[in-house]
Amino acid sequence: MLIPTSMIESLIWERKNTMDNAVTEVSSKWGNAQTITGPVLTVPYKAYKKAEDGKIIEVTDYAHFLPEKLNINGNITPEMRYRGIYEVVVYNSKLSFNGNFISPNLHDWNIPENQIIWKDAFIGLGIPDMRGIEEKIILKWNEQSLFFNPGVDSKDIMESGVSVKVPLAISDTAKIYNFSFELSLNGSGDLDFIPLGKETNVQLASTWPSPSFDGVFLPDKREINDKGFKATWNILHLNRNYPQQWRNAEFNVAQSFFGVKLLVPVDEYQKTTRSAKYAVMLITLTFILFFFSEVLNKKRIHPVQYILVGIALCIFYTLLLALSEHVNFNLAYMISSIAVIVLITVYSLSIFKNRKMSALMCMILMILYAFVFTILQLEDYALLMGSIGLFIVLAVIMYLSRKINWYSPNAEETE
Repeated sequence: MLIPTSMIESLIWERKNTMDNAVTEVSSKWGNAQTITGPVLTVPYKAYKKAEDGKIIEVTDYAHFLPEKLNINGNITPEMRYRGIYEVVVYNSKLSFNGNFISPNLHDWNIPENQIIWKDAFIGLGIPDMRGIEEKIILKWNEQSLFFNPGVDSKDIMESGVSVKVPLAISDTAKIYNFSFELSLNGSGDLDFIPLGKETNVQLASTWPSPSFDGVFLPDKREINDKGFKATWNILHLNRNYPQQWRNAEFNVAQSFFGVKLLVPVDEYQKTTRSAKYAVMLITLTFILFFFSEVLNKKRIHPVQYILVGIALCIFYTLLLALSEHVNFNLAYMISSIAVIVLITVYSLSIFKNRKMSALMCMILMILYAFVFTILQLEDYALLMGSIGLFIVLAVIMYLSRKINWYSPNAEETE
């Protein structure tokens, strides 16, 4: 019976992979998980390096400056899409960015003024899946309105995204540049951010009732109910492992991500897999019940009859898997367990010709399936309850079998 049980677990994983492929297909057309990096102010400058042949060549390096303050306010609107029988959650996010930069200072690195290319300074915004951009992005840079364009000149911080050249007041190192822009972005699954501000404040709200907060930082405040969630993060530059300015690809900022994942509340495959792990227990205990019935009734049961009962127990999991893809898992479990219990009870009645014994068999099977169902609901205490339950079952079996003559189980006990 362990052979069909392992085949059933393989079937569960196969169906799970089919669902994952459906999710990937829908996400690839709508927008994948998004991680917003930026905005980052980048200033290119000329540098001179020695080539392999010993010659001095001119290259373009980049100095990156992070905002002093970065505020992000967003609203996430989830949508359910369907691929066959599978549900896929996607979202549209309306994000509002504002904050400020101080005027970049490259003199700390002893870069001569004539090597700095001020006219090519740009603001970069990292967006991993550009297909998710819904509307044009307009940067409000102090009093000017500038349009973002696709692509970034430097891949030091972000591989994919948008950028826009910005004017800088070269002579005024104390100048403050205020910025703001709106971003309408489609995605699926995750929406994450990188805390690039010296002080980063993020506020998100959504109607999705089952969020999972991911990443290095958890929200400082959060409210979750049936109507959705609200979450607020406040992150300082002291909380991360990179400074406010550096050159080239000196630091990896991606490791400091944080955000939210929109979880599908019911994962029938995970629950079916967990229930299948108890298949050995159900099969063993059911066989023990039949064996005790065989001993008490003094009626031999053929090995083929044991195998048929074992196959019925295995079919429970295929029924559960198939039904849970179309109806609620709890309802699928109830229908599958009732069908198998009725089948085994009627079959045992035809074997033992004893209604009381068959009724007892039915009641014990109902208790076993109810016990497994209870364990599936108690995620945090499943191991504890399962261990206690198995201990009690073993104790009861040992007590009931204490007077059986195991050398001749069908013989009358002699005093």
